[in-house]
Amino acid sequence: MAKTGILIEIENNIVKETSFGVMTAAHGHEIYALVLDHDALAVKEKLAEYGAAVIVSITAPGDVSSSPDLQAQMLAAAVKEYSLETLLGTASTTGKDLFARVAAILEEPLVSDCVQVSIADKTVKKSHFSGKTFATLKVNGSPFLCTLRPNSIEPETAPAAGKIVEFTANVEDPGLIKIVEVKKDAGGKLDLTEAPVIITGGRAIKAAENYQMLEACAEKLGAAVGASRAAVDAGYAPHSMQVGQTGKTVSPRLYIACGVSGAVQHFAGMKTSRVIVAINEDKDAPIFAKCDYGIVGDIFDVVPVLTEKL
Repeated sequence: MAKTGILIEIENNIVKETSFGVMTAAHGHEIYALVLDHDALAVKEKLAEYGAAVIVSITAPGDVSSSPDLQAQMLAAAVKEYSLETLLGTASTTGKDLFARVAAILEEPLVSDCVQVSIADKTVKKSHFSGKTFATLKVNGSPFLCTLRPNSIEPETAPAAGKIVEFTANVEDPGLIKIVEVKKDAGGKLDLTEAPVIITGGRAIKAAENYQMLEACAEKLGAAVGASRAAVDAGYAPHSMQVGQTGKTVSPRLYIACGVSGAVQHFAGMKTSRVIVAINEDKDAPIFAKCDYGIVGDIFDVVPVLTEKL
């Protein structure tokens, strides 16, 4: 079994659900859960439940939270210390940043935002050409470095020992970058790229205030709210909510498109959603050829009823 390191992302002392999906991709191999500058004991039970044979609590002298350079050095040092053959993580904002730095430190290739991975074969599956096709890539790096698209793999439990080991990395801050402040969206809204359920409004939403209707439904579903480019261009929603080729790429378990026509640019950003539901009053809208379930109707009639039923 290959010794496989998984970068564990933790928020508010809770392991992100997306990290469990990455751990699931490594089932059948010896999993080293890498916990950076957090209390490993607090998350031991959950990590062991999803297959962590070893939980590595990685620390370094001083404050490393403000330096992604130091965090990347800590990860790279752990890879060498435990002779890890593979390092996997989530293609999140954090994962993409740290893995690119780790790849530079180790001077090894990195494949990012994959939807499937085979550790044994060192192959990955990636979306190409705006989601029109998928390519299987063979990677010759050692260690094998890869990040997986959030929610692309359904988490499955596989209880393991979960032995905690402590590792202190000797790192030196190059002073290239320092995080001085992190500004988050108000209200603790879910990150679109990591949300398990997304409800998106298109041009048919007609006004910014009408997104309140989608937010009410999202609250019942534990969902994030997205927007199409047409809605963003019309000024109904900020670009941070945009899903599509020029917005965010998402892969939720459930994607509900409300008044979204289904243009190829939008479809490219949500094609890998597990289940797609479309609500549109135009029975000939392209989205109906791409969804699992379709409702022909006015979103202002359908969505409130859906919310009430939920």
